[in-house]
Amino acid sequence: MKQKNVGILYIIMAAFFFALMTFFVRKAGELPTMQKAFFRNAVAMVISFFMLARSEEGFKIKKDSLFGLNMRSVCGTIGLICNFYAVDHLNISDANMLNKLSPFFAIIMSAFILKEMADRFDWAMVALAFIGALFVVKPSFNVETVPALLGAAGGLGAGTAYTFVRKLGKQGERSQVIVMYFSTFSSLVTLPFFIFGYHPMTINQVIFLLLAGCFAAGGQLSITKAYTKAPAKEISVFDYSQVIFAAILGYLFLQQKPDVYSMIGYVIIIGAAVIKWQHGMKE
Repeated sequence: MKQKNVGILYIIMAAFFFALMTFFVRKAGELPTMQKAFFRNAVAMVISFFMLARSEEGFKIKKDSLFGLNMRSVCGTIGLICNFYAVDHLNISDANMLNKLSPFFAIIMSAFILKEMADRFDWAMVALAFIGALFVVKPSFNVETVPALLGAAGGLGAGTAYTFVRKLGKQGERSQVIVMYFSTFSSLVTLPFFIFGYHPMTINQVIFLLLAGCFAAGGQLSITKAYTKAPAKEISVFDYSQVIFAAILGYLFLQQKPDVYSMIGYVIIIGAAVIKWQHGMKE
């Protein structure tokens, strides 16, 4: 029970750090999405580099991990870019909520990648979560829907990436290697856009992006630590506290207030996650 409580504490810390990441990404203002993504990944790359350099095994990668590492990196990078675009164009609480569809997308992708078939209950919760997403997206036939759709696509990318992380974990790959590989891959992908589409930044913007990168690294390390303390089925629901943290930050510092439809969507999606968690605990 003590280990579980420690895991809950770590996952709430991770949620807070990731909420701060999206807050500082938004505070950085009108900068290209790729420029923001580069800073976020470069900082995490440097931090994970030093962690690996100090480890006993160093930078050693298991041979059978390369495919999974590449797929995790591709899907994670796409998900990250979509999420950052959504953060820039939506309330940060909406963007965080759409990104939190990732566990439900992971259920779908696990059937293809890990051959882990979900039961009827899990599929029902996936359907319920997507109904909630419709309230947040508020689909219409105009360009205003694009950021929300990309936010949902970010959840798909993240969910697929997490499925490959689970696959890599089963193969015994170290979490620091996964973080380092992903951060380096994403930095290389966004670097050309950063160089050729560079937008001049103020000192405040640089500071905000560096803070976003630091909190992103803190979130990654905290969530990795959380899942070493307790099984995902016992603590993952507490990750949704990120949406609450983001809503508070958005309201206090960005004058953002989710509309009624978004609030209904939040309740449905978080409700689906809580019901799924309770069902898993009973089993």
